[in-house]
Amino acid sequence: MFIARQPIFNDQLEVFGYELLFRLNRHSTQFGGVSSQGATAMVITGLFESGLENLIDDKIAFINFDEIFIHSDALELIKPHRMIVEMLEDINVDHTLVNRLTDIKDMGYSIALDDFAQTYQTYPLTPLADIIKYDLLVTPLETIAADIKIGLAQGKTLLAEKVETLDEFLKAKEMGFTLFQGYFFSKPRIAGRSLNLPPSQIQYLRLVTEINQDEPSFKRLANLIEQDVTLSYRLLRLASFRAGSETICSVKFALSYIGLKEFERWISILMIHDLGKDKPAELIKISLIRTRFAESLAKRAGMNQLEHESALMGLFSILDALLDQPMNEVLAEIALPQSILDALIDNNGLLFPIYELMLAYEKGDWAVVEANSETLKIEEFYIYHDYREAISWANNVIDNIA
Repeated sequence: MFIARQPIFNDQLEVFGYELLFRLNRHSTQFGGVSSQGATAMVITGLFESGLENLIDDKIAFINFDEIFIHSDALELIKPHRMIVEMLEDINVDHTLVNRLTDIKDMGYSIALDDFAQTYQTYPLTPLADIIKYDLLVTPLETIAADIKIGLAQGKTLLAEKVETLDEFLKAKEMGFTLFQGYFFSKPRIAGRSLNLPPSQIQYLRLVTEINQDEPSFKRLANLIEQDVTLSYRLLRLASFRAGSETICSVKFALSYIGLKEFERWISILMIHDLGKDKPAELIKISLIRTRFAESLAKRAGMNQLEHESALMGLFSILDALLDQPMNEVLAEIALPQSILDALIDNNGLLFPIYELMLAYEKGDWAVVEANSETLKIEEFYIYHDYREAISWANNVIDNIA
C-alpha cells in the first residue's frame, strides 16, 4: 500500500492539514484493489491502528470518500477534529447520500467537496459543504468569480487546488480563498535576484565545500568553525552529548570525534534550516523528509556506496526555492559530488531514479513510483515504511534544532 501526504496551507502559509493520497498496490487505480471503498477502509483502519499523528503530526487529515464507503461506520474511527470528509467529484448523489452526510455533520465532521466544477446554486451537496475545493487547472479563477462571491457570502471555506505559482496564490487569496494546495511554495521566485548571503550562511557553504574536497582538512574546518562562536558552541555541545563523560577540549577534537560524514549531515541541515527562516516551515520539513527517504531508498536499492550522497541530494533538492535562484547557479557555489549535480541539475545519473521516485511519491504519481521501484528493485512495502519513518525522523530533527 502507498500512502503519501500533500500539505494544505492557510493564507499565512502555515500547514492547516494534509490530504492523504493512497493506493493499495501496483495493479490498482487511484484507490486500489477491487474497489475504492476497500482502499479507503484500509487507510482508515491503518491510520487508526498505527496512530494518525505518525503521518499528519498534529494537523487534520483530508481523506477521500465515495458514495459507498461514506456509509461505513469505519470513518468514525478517526475523530471529527482530526479528519475532513472529502467527497469525490464523480459521486452519484441521491437522498440516501444526502441523509448520511447530514448525519455525519451532526457528529461534528466537516465536509469538503473535491474538484468542484458543478453549478454552485443547484448542486444538492453545496448546502452541506463546509469546504469547497476548486482545481485551478479545471476551473480557473476568472471563471468562478461569481460562485466565489456566493460561497463567501454563505460562510463557505474556499480551497484552491493545483496552485502552481506565487501569483496564483496571491490572486486566489485576494479573491477570498483561505486554504491552498499545490507546489507553489516549493518553487523559486526568480526575478533577477543576486545570491547575496549573510556571512553566517557563506560560512556554511565554505564548510560544505571543504568537506567535499578530495582530501578535506580537519584543521581548515576547525578554523572556519572557530570564526563563528555560535557554531562552535553548537558543535561542542553536539560532541559532548555523544562523548558522555569524555572531555571535548577543542573544535578540532569535536570534529574528529563526530566524523566527517556525520558532521557534513549536521552542518548541511543547519544550513538548510537557517536559509529557510523566511520561507514556509513545511519547505524545510520536506527537505528533511527527502534526506532520510532518499537515504533509505538508496539502501534498499543496494546502493550502499551512495547512501550519503543520496541523503545530501534529498536535502539540497529545495535549495533553489530557499534561495530563489536556478538550481545550477545555487549548486555552483558548493563543491558537491557529481552524482548529486547530475540528479538535481541534469535529471540523470545514478541518483536520478531515487530523486524521481521521491518526488513522484510526494505527488501521489504512483505509476512513476512503481516504474522506478522496479528499476531500483525495491519492494513496495518498504517504500511506505521508509516514508513514514522519514517523517518521524524529520520531526525529531526539527524539534532538536528549532
